Order: sequence, then structure tokens, then C-alpha cells
Amino acid sequence: MADAQRTRRNRCVFARAAACSFVLTVVNENHAKQREMKTELVLGFIGFGEAGYHLAKGLRSAGLSDICAYDIHVNTPGRGEKIRQRAAEVAVRLCDSQAALAAECTVLLSTVTASSAREAAEQNAPHLTANHMYADLNSISPDLKRAIGQLIEASGARFVEAAIMSPVPPHLHRVPMFLGGVHAQQLVAWLAPYGMHLEVISAQIGAASATKMCRSIIVKGLEALLLECVLGAVPYGADERVFATLEETMPGMNWKKLASYMVGRVIEHGERRARELEEVAATLRAIGVEPLMTEAIVKRQDWGAALNLLPQFGGKAPDDYRAIVQAIAEKTEFRA
Repeated sequence: MADAQRTRRNRCVFARAAACSFVLTVVNENHAKQREMKTELVLGFIGFGEAGYHLAKGLRSAGLSDICAYDIHVNTPGRGEKIRQRAAEVAVRLCDSQAALAAECTVLLSTVTASSAREAAEQNAPHLTANHMYADLNSISPDLKRAIGQLIEASGARFVEAAIMSPVPPHLHRVPMFLGGVHAQQLVAWLAPYGMHLEVISAQIGAASATKMCRSIIVKGLEALLLECVLGAVPYGADERVFATLEETMPGMNWKKLASYMVGRVIEHGERRARELEEVAATLRAIGVEPLMTEAIVKRQDWGAALNLLPQFGGKAPDDYRAIVQAIAEKTEFRA
């Protein structure tokens, strides 16, 4: 009896050892695959403006060593100097053509503007193959995302839609993004090892961008509302009480601080926001909703951008809504 018990115990020990060995082998293989992905990934940015620069900066700090970019404005006076300076700062190699970028990179991230997203896809598609993955991160309508996806996939490349769900600069590469498309999980496998926060929400193209578009009505709309609010409240000396009563009605928000931040965003990024909101309007029209509020937000965002106040503030909006109101008063017939 004792011999039989010892035999059974030995068999259990051997079985547990074999199971542990199998688990360790699987874990080691997974770690090896992640290391291999990190070693092989060459990432390319189509457009190297605000989003591209800050994403690349974060990815470099996370250990991604091989990043390239192509921007059509690299030789444009003023803009080109900033692009080249930023690329040098984060050790991003600038390519001289779309063909060169495609030849260097396996994964391409389109970070242009809403109005340039289709054109960027059209210019890059002829240089893509089945070896490429093309992710569109631009704030555009679901219909336009699908059209770009069809264009990219016709080249043989894989397409993923991405929606950036928060301002990029504070988060860098860790900014939350929603992904869509049948190849989205593969993009996660490539980029998650570097700390990117990517959530696949659908296998269908359009779900991620629809989420982004509807959120923008609130975020960009609140910017426009707060700008119009301070334009009215400051001349009447009412702004302090307006924000104090708002904090009583909706506690937990510092309305004065929020106003300064959001009014500054209109002055700094109003033109880009207006183009994004035109995509929001297209999203609503596609399902039969008349974009009354969205079109009004477009007008106020465009109005703020057209003032061209940034040079007056050294290229960056001040964190003080009163300073912005005063600057507006100096450039218009408005009385602050």
C-alpha cells in the first residue's frame, strides 16, 4: 500500500512539474514575441504636426527606436522649420516622399487634419502593400473613415480606424484611443508593448469615429459656449458671479479655470476644430439629423481662429480668459 501511495505522489509531482514547464514555455514564448515585435517595428507618421510630434515623443521615451515621418509641409516657410526642429528633438527620421516612408515603415499612422485625411490616403495608397498597416487617427466622419479604409485595402494593405479620445499633449502616446476594424487587435499587439492605451470597440469601421464625433459636439461646443459667455460677462463685470453660481449648480468643476483653458483652445486650435466639426455635421446629416448646434459651433470656432491672436501671445494662448477678451477687444469693435 505504501509503495502505491508513493508511486501516485511521484506521478502528481511529475505532472505538476510538466504543467509548470508548459506554462513557463508559453509565457517565455509570449515574452519573446513581444520582444520580437519591439525589435522589428518601424513606425511611420503621415503628417508630423501636433499629434504626430507628441505621439512620437512619448513612443521614443517608451523605447521605440525606429520612427519615421513624412509631412508635405516640411519645406514650407515657417511650418517646415518647426517640423524639422521637432523631428530632430525626438530623433524621428524625416522621409522626402510618401514612397520613401512606405519603403521604410511597416505601420503607418495618419495624423494630418480632418480636411486632409482623404488626400493623404490617396497619396500614400499607391505605395502600400500587404506588408503595411495603415491606421487613420484623424477626426473625421464614419463615412469618410470607411471610404479611406476601402481605398487603403484596395492596395492590399490592412486598415484600422482610430479615434483619439483626449488632448494628446498631456498624455503623449498614452492618450486613450478607440480602435475599429478587423485588423485592430493586431495594431494593439504592435503598439501596446510601448504603453499605448488602445481599446478595440468594434470589428466594423465607423464605430470609433462615431464616438469621437458625438463627443466633439460637447467638448468643442463647450469651448464655443464659454468663449461667448466671457465675451458677454467680462464687459458687464459679471464673470466672477457667473462662474460662482455655475459651481453651485454643477459642483465639482472649476469653471473659471475651465473657461481659461477652453477659450485658449479656440484661439490656438479653432481652425482645426472647425474642420473637425464639419465632419461632425456630416456625421449627423448621414442619419437625418440637422446639425443646427454643430454649425453654430463651427462659426464661433472659425471666428476665434480668424482673429489670429497667437502672435500677440508669443505663439501660445494665455491661461487667462480675461487677457484673451482684452486682446479681442483691441482687434474688434467689441467693448471689453
